[in-house]
Amino acid sequence: MSGAIQTKAGATPAYSLRALARMLTYPDQSLRELVPDLQKVLTDEAALSPARLRGLSMLLGSWLDMDVMEVEQGYVELFDRGRATSLHLFEHVHGDSRDRGPAMIDLVKTYEQGGLLLDPDKIGGELPDYLPVVLEFASTLPVDQMQAFMGEISHILNAIHAALLKRRSLYAHVLAAVLELGQQPVENVDVPEDEDMDAAWAEPEAFAGCTSKGQQSPDQPQPIQIVRRTASNPQRGASA
Repeated sequence: MSGAIQTKAGATPAYSLRALARMLTYPDQSLRELVPDLQKVLTDEAALSPARLRGLSMLLGSWLDMDVMEVEQGYVELFDRGRATSLHLFEHVHGDSRDRGPAMIDLVKTYEQGGLLLDPDKIGGELPDYLPVVLEFASTLPVDQMQAFMGEISHILNAIHAALLKRRSLYAHVLAAVLELGQQPVENVDVPEDEDMDAAWAEPEAFAGCTSKGQQSPDQPQPIQIVRRTASNPQRGASA
């Protein structure tokens, strides 16, 4: 890029990774005030292709052009309500299974082996597998280790990217940029119909379905049954 500071050969694009991590956090007023700084970091480090930088600029610009409530509510609807677009990586691998706990412990050990200790106060109480936290860690690694690390999670990044494309979200540019910095290909991934995370664990209607669950024998002890309910209004994603 003409006039930009070029990333040294073999150096991790640390500032770009940290900028992308910040762009994936909740777009409150403090983050929107950083738009010029984020633009400058991404441009000066020159670690991304011009096309990718244009996409990121579109997202940053939308934060300033759109209504504040629309920006913030859109983020919540996108990342906090749908499983396919969740920024918690183990949600895509382990879901709600018991394997998620041990995987989280292993990830924390990986951070500690890299010389980093998580400060809960600095990450807003987020879990270790929160993508912005993961990217902050990746930014501290030597370039070869960073690329290897990104290769291990590239299938998850591609899944989130595909889900964001399906929703025609400008945030897809951020995931594509992360893959590009990690020297990982952007791949086509089939995106299953998403399930609203709130509706997934919603309480069933009072006494719904009692006659089919053994209540024909009221004098006998009855088991408590907790059933995942299918969302009545699944999110509709537009194909890319």
